[in-house]
Amino acid sequence: MPYPFTLPTTSSTPLDAFISSPSHPSLPLTATTQRSVLRDALKKHKRLPPAQQAAHLGVVQEALNAYLPYALGIASALNSGRIGDEPVNVTNTKQLQTQWRLTLSATLPGREPPRAPLAGVYNDVAFVLQSLAYIQVQQARVHLQVLYSSSIPSPDRRTAAISSAMKYLLEANAIHNYILNLHTQDPASAPLDTVNSTQVALAALALAEATLITVLKDDPYTTAVIQARNKEDKEWMISAPSIPKVRAHLFARLCLCASDHAQRAAASLAPGIGALDPALLNYVDDLRRTSRAKAARFLAIDAEIAGKTGEAIAYLRGARKELGLAPLEQDASKRKGWKGIKQTFAEKREDRKVEKGSDDWGLDAGKLEEARVLEWLEVKWVKMNDTINVQAVPPSEPLMATMPSGREYHTQKPYMPPQLDVSLLARLRAPVDPQQRAFGGDEDDSGDEGAAREPVVVPGAFPGAATAGGGNAYY
Repeated sequence: MPYPFTLPTTSSTPLDAFISSPSHPSLPLTATTQRSVLRDALKKHKRLPPAQQAAHLGVVQEALNAYLPYALGIASALNSGRIGDEPVNVTNTKQLQTQWRLTLSATLPGREPPRAPLAGVYNDVAFVLQSLAYIQVQQARVHLQVLYSSSIPSPDRRTAAISSAMKYLLEANAIHNYILNLHTQDPASAPLDTVNSTQVALAALALAEATLITVLKDDPYTTAVIQARNKEDKEWMISAPSIPKVRAHLFARLCLCASDHAQRAAASLAPGIGALDPALLNYVDDLRRTSRAKAARFLAIDAEIAGKTGEAIAYLRGARKELGLAPLEQDASKRKGWKGIKQTFAEKREDRKVEKGSDDWGLDAGKLEEARVLEWLEVKWVKMNDTINVQAVPPSEPLMATMPSGREYHTQKPYMPPQLDVSLLARLRAPVDPQQRAFGGDEDDSGDEGAAREPVVVPGAFPGAATAGGGNAYY
């Protein structure tokens, strides 16, 4: 369900060609080596198939955490002349120039996002931190994928997955707030990916997702719908899921709080709407709609428990309007016509994405899954109301206009970045051998990073007549 951010890549940058340290001569060289390791990890991650990228996230995170203390230490030494409590003399021989690929900017279909030339160390630090925040969101996606698969996880595994995902999303929120508070960063030189408005939006987006998944652990209706469409399920002869009245109202307020955070993210992204990726803008809007629809659904559950079936159906219909869905037909137990075929096809396609672990599953912010729950409940309650209760269904607009205010669940905590160890700083005082060179990386730094790296052998050609770089072979 969290947004599938794409990790950026960076160019090879010899930091020792831009900065020097009379007090710690080994600092620029060691920082260059760590940055090259990070560059290799990011490029290798990008070239992996989507099914293998989840297992590689830990390698990239380790490389980020290894380089981050050096980047922050150099920035601190340039600004204040100290790293922690130790005086460190770092000077610019010339202005640092790096390149990072902009993954949030809008590009033409089928083209790589552009690489932006960035000046200064703080832009480099901002992209390293942003990549670390993307890693946290990707880790949350890996844990939440278990909840939406056809095989229902055990309650303990479900709780552990939700707790882990919540921890990762709160960490991403803290990192984006930390980037926002880099007071020495020049906003004029920052690209669209790391400007203040984007950081406010991404921090609010992570907090909205963390708030929304708090209701997953105790929401039996989503689990019941997933279980109902599982053809191998044998536990269909069970009672309908129930939820206490107080918790239903509490969950509605939590979902409304998530909707408020998503609305704030959408407002922060609005100034750059012409340059940002439309997929991100659509996701933020879908998350806001899904959160409000969930809130209306929990208020409907609260009304149904109180015996107000007509009001509960009205809330469900209001939730469908929030999602932009058409009202269900009078006989909604069976889908009919082209709309029914189209909806069924979309659901099956999303199920295949979840099962295969595609990198674009959940790109609708859970809107399709929530629509399934709303349809399941409305069909059930309408049938019950027509045969037993016979209550009038009021208009949904007045009910949706009087929904309660949101309630905050999480307390935002500051991000504590890793620092250079005192013993490591002492070792960096060692002089550099004039013949020593920093590690430059093993991965190719080509413009087309997804191109084949093995020579292409043309069938029928002479032995050894291979074209390097992926030439076209015509049969």
